[in-house]
Amino acid sequence: MATKKLVIDPLTRIEGHLRIEAVIENGVVKDAWSSSTMWRGIEQILVGRDPRELWYWTQRFCGVCTTVHSIASVRSVEDALDIAVPLNAELIRNLMIGIQAVQDHVIHFYHLHALDWVDITSALQADPAKTSALAQAIGQKYAVGVLGNRPYAKSSAQYFETIQKRVAAFAGTKRLGPFANAYWGHKAYKLPPEANLMGVAHYLEALDWQKDVIKIHALLGSKNPHPQTFLVGGMSIPVDPNSQNAINADMIAHIRELLVSAKNFVEQVYIPDLLAVASFYKEWGAIGGGGGNFDFISFGDYPTQSAVKHNDKALWLKPGRVTAADFPTLHPVRPEDITEYVTHSWYSYNGGDDKGLNPFVGETKENYTGPNPGSGKYDYLDTDNKYTWVKAPRYLDRPVEVGPLARVLIAYAQGQKEFKGVVDLVLSDLGIPASALFSTLGRTAARGIETLVTATKNLEWLDMLAANIKAGDLRVHAGEKWDPATWPKECRGVGFHEAPRGTLSHWTNIRDTKIANFQAVVPSTWNASPRDAKGQRGPYESALIGTPIADPEKPIEILRTIHSYDPCLACAVHVLDENGKELTTVKVL
Repeated sequence: MATKKLVIDPLTRIEGHLRIEAVIENGVVKDAWSSSTMWRGIEQILVGRDPRELWYWTQRFCGVCTTVHSIASVRSVEDALDIAVPLNAELIRNLMIGIQAVQDHVIHFYHLHALDWVDITSALQADPAKTSALAQAIGQKYAVGVLGNRPYAKSSAQYFETIQKRVAAFAGTKRLGPFANAYWGHKAYKLPPEANLMGVAHYLEALDWQKDVIKIHALLGSKNPHPQTFLVGGMSIPVDPNSQNAINADMIAHIRELLVSAKNFVEQVYIPDLLAVASFYKEWGAIGGGGGNFDFISFGDYPTQSAVKHNDKALWLKPGRVTAADFPTLHPVRPEDITEYVTHSWYSYNGGDDKGLNPFVGETKENYTGPNPGSGKYDYLDTDNKYTWVKAPRYLDRPVEVGPLARVLIAYAQGQKEFKGVVDLVLSDLGIPASALFSTLGRTAARGIETLVTATKNLEWLDMLAANIKAGDLRVHAGEKWDPATWPKECRGVGFHEAPRGTLSHWTNIRDTKIANFQAVVPSTWNASPRDAKGQRGPYESALIGTPIADPEKPIEILRTIHSYDPCLACAVHVLDENGKELTTVKVL
């Protein structure tokens, strides 16, 4: 029996630090542990501050997902103070978080996940004429035949020849930046050279596209990242058809152009690429699903009327919980059923680390027992005890996955037409059963499905905003409870937001007009959680069990499953053998 323990640290291609330790036995992952080696601790500096400025500080959790923490924070204070947000403000927020979701998912597919499936080096051997024929055939099949759009304009042989020369010149500099030191040439890559060249071309096109469409944040939020117009009770950007410094007809027309551009790229490029690539990797529809060891939850999002609370059926994205065991049965969700454990996390609870705490009474008291950072490299974490800065959230004492797959499964279980039609289309096109949704392939496909549906919905919310303004409603803020003198002596609220990576919640206790306690349960906390008091693995850990590893020194299979979650944790990858020897380093810009 051949057994080997691998360490991949850090693993992600974006901000933060994620470490995976995995035991490989006879070429298959037998066990795994997920660890974050970076402590955030922002919760502690928020105590004693004015809750109306909470959104401004929580934006700084991250330089990428700034919008998501703002919206969760203002919602938590509005919930505590029972504030009814005007419809215009809800629709402006929907547009900002909707375009954030579309942009984030496209970036994830091309820049954070595609390189696990697309071999850049193979693209240099492609025939540009054959690549052109392939791109046009895929465009006709999906963009035109399925989605009713036009084919992508950039698909000539000359275009792909130019891209190929550009990549070759880049490779000739020996300074490969985001393409350096990956597992190029690994036998797990299955795309022909022409498909790889098409993927590289669209990787580059997506870089330009994403910086243009997110200008909507600059229009509605004054800047990006860190938009500045969020406000407890609504938004601070005014609506005035007669002012050049407010939301008016010209700005709405500009936003519409950007939303149409976003929708066109998704329909003409992203979805055709996703389905074309997925057709080469159908076996991943049986890998990375977790074997039923965790459930799936969403608390819903996108209000389309005023005074909608979290967990409300009037939300466009519906709340709910599904399990692999009884899918598509839908179960309700409630905030009070969420607990967080620190049994294997570098924290301690006053009442004992074997007890789970609801975030309203949550504690953030560090208790680091890991390796001494000053002693240099170490081989393995002490996974029998505490081994991560990530807490272990549980719903009804069960691990759960959050994110696009959870939301698509819940929408499918609800029979929501917009989602069900696209899910059935994807399953039919790939020739895979609904059970394949519970997998690495299903997780990647769900992100594309959600992007396609949201890109269309963004335009509907813009139409609703324009119609409401035309009807004479210019209100964007409910100021009745802005003055702290109107607040109760003590209150608490929770704000949920379905961020691109999953369910995000901020929990705020207010006493004597100041923040008395604050807790954030973020998407990667759910998905990257460690064991809990019962020894139940977190979703990353369970999803890796049973994954075949062709080459333990190049474990691209582990990257494929973890990256399918879009973990927001790292900007560099170091692969170590069982003795702590560095094998290779991958830096991603």
